[in-house]
Amino acid sequence: MAVPQIQLNDNHSIPQLGFGVFKVDPGVTQGVVEAALAAGYRHIDTATGYSNEAAVGAAVRASDLPRDQLFVTTKLANADHRAGDFRGAYERSLAALDLDYIDLYLIHWPMPAVEKYVAAWQEFIHFRDEGLTKSIGVSNFQIEHLDAIIAATGVVPAVNQVELHPVFQERDLRAYHDAHGIVTEAWGPLGQGRWALDSYPAIAAAAAAHGKSPAQVILRWHIQHGTVIFPKASAPAHMADNFAIFDFELAPAELAAIDALDTNQRLGGNPYTNN
Repeated sequence: MAVPQIQLNDNHSIPQLGFGVFKVDPGVTQGVVEAALAAGYRHIDTATGYSNEAAVGAAVRASDLPRDQLFVTTKLANADHRAGDFRGAYERSLAALDLDYIDLYLIHWPMPAVEKYVAAWQEFIHFRDEGLTKSIGVSNFQIEHLDAIIAATGVVPAVNQVELHPVFQERDLRAYHDAHGIVTEAWGPLGQGRWALDSYPAIAAAAAAHGKSPAQVILRWHIQHGTVIFPKASAPAHMADNFAIFDFELAPAELAAIDALDTNQRLGGNPYTNN
């Protein structure tokens, strides 16, 4: 079944299911991404901070897939953000990927103590307007950070990529996104292995009812909430499992039961202190 496309506020679209390469060793990234593309993934999410942009680009080029059928995201490194080297950072990412353009370029963290995220966003708008990247967005931004860049520029990010999973659902932030036309992307959609997926009866029951794994149930929960996801998997079998989430649908009661698992428990970095 085809992966749904989510419309962005800039008239581009993004595949709702992608493939993430966070913590994938650069030495094996090309082979892993080639396997993901062979499995049907068309959206790859990387970052300068992952040190594997070059391998992602090599996999894209080796695939022989038409470039306009692929969606590649990368992100501004914190060190470049801190230095204010926004254009240099973009140029190095593009050179590492060795692609003609980037589909989506994100500010990786707001780094509020550095006080440069508004300036970064202003430069990102130039990148978009120059055709260097099709879409621009942010990652790990909270409401006050979004308010600041929108007030300064009048330009609303196409996406905000944030930690999001059943025990940390970011409801106020997601409501803000919905009100402003920002697409929510979830990193760590399965909780980064920090908790046992089948330890929650709501997840285990839905998995049993649909003949799916707990991970597939959680990914489906994200999909039905309209969230863009890019789970990581190195083994082809896991890639296939993560892709096989479009042949079933959670009932409203099942969605509500998973919604009720929210404890507002952040597992990853804090956007206010990661500087």
